[in-house]
Amino acid sequence: MYKRILVEQLKKRLKEKRLFMQIIIGPRQTGKTTAVLQALELLDKQHHFISADDPVVVSLEWLRNEWEKVRLMHKQSKKEVILAIDEVQKIPQWPSMVKYLWDEDTRKKNQVKIILLGSSSLLIQKGLNESLAGRFEILFCSHWNYLECKEAFNFTLNDFLFFGGYPGAANLKKDIGRWARYIGSSIVEPVISRDILQMEEIRKPALLRALFTLGAQYSAQELSYTKMLGQLTDAGNTVTLAHYLDLLDKANVLCGLQKYAANKLRSKQSSPRLMVYDTSLLIWSAGASRKRFLELPDSRGHLIESAVGACLLARGKEEGFSVYWWRDREMEIDFVIEKGTTALSAIEVKSGRIKNVKGSMEFMKKHPNALCLTVGSDSCSLEDFLEKKIPLFK
Repeated sequence: MYKRILVEQLKKRLKEKRLFMQIIIGPRQTGKTTAVLQALELLDKQHHFISADDPVVVSLEWLRNEWEKVRLMHKQSKKEVILAIDEVQKIPQWPSMVKYLWDEDTRKKNQVKIILLGSSSLLIQKGLNESLAGRFEILFCSHWNYLECKEAFNFTLNDFLFFGGYPGAANLKKDIGRWARYIGSSIVEPVISRDILQMEEIRKPALLRALFTLGAQYSAQELSYTKMLGQLTDAGNTVTLAHYLDLLDKANVLCGLQKYAANKLRSKQSSPRLMVYDTSLLIWSAGASRKRFLELPDSRGHLIESAVGACLLARGKEEGFSVYWWRDREMEIDFVIEKGTTALSAIEVKSGRIKNVKGSMEFMKKHPNALCLTVGSDSCSLEDFLEKKIPLFK
């Protein structure tokens, strides 16, 4: 079975001294559970894997009983034990109990290490923010990248651009209709109905769904909130749309990239450039037409730019940098990435779409210390970029 880099990362952390809980978050259906099980198999350590997927037995008492089993394993063996809890967000009031038990182990010097994961990153992150500050570190399980899909599923570049990086859908590529139904029923609908709608009260769930569909169709394009209001029924106001777009961003399906500006307040007030976290979401929302997206220059251009943007979003969460876009009058840069206060790069994408080529020169005049990359050039091919072979900063 294919092993992602995440497996080695988790394995390395679990070999370290007990300091933090390990939290695995990321989009639905990207292999978080599989990665944890693979890491546990590779470690020569006692472990106990449980899942809160059974609504009949799951409760705080159930969680405490399972934790006590692991403590007993540790007491009997005098060796550290790993407890992995899958679908933790389904346990009512789990953050307070996890905090209590973790702190109790810390006081008593019990060598019980904890992994938490689940299908809803939104609900897990909410729980972490409520009670567990200072007790955890996060490993991000992103959509599968091009190299992984090429090695695991024999994807061509066109396959990856069209079908994206959901491993469960990869074996359906010969039946596009079936593939599209899987993306809709197993990815999009659970994210909206189980993750976002269960997390907080959404007054207009139909609007949330419509915003996702519209935003995914316009991936790699700027779309002002005013224009969104004009295309969506019962859209309310721009504050509502901005809030819903933020929830879709936290759910790792769709975001609105802000315009890069030294003044961060101006950046937040700009019109967003919409970007899917995986190209499959663009294909699904716009109607799965391989001919259209792989042969028509303009549609293919948006698809390529979306693939580059999705790659940057994933790497940003893994490597700790922010992703923007930039425009000054008619001059534009597809992506600007910033890490800390000193590392800055401008990324242009040669996608076949007609563009104003003066954007890079103007940006470099304003930011002479930035790195300038052109994806699709001789020095930075699209394939090399998507395989993460190109350094993103100086």
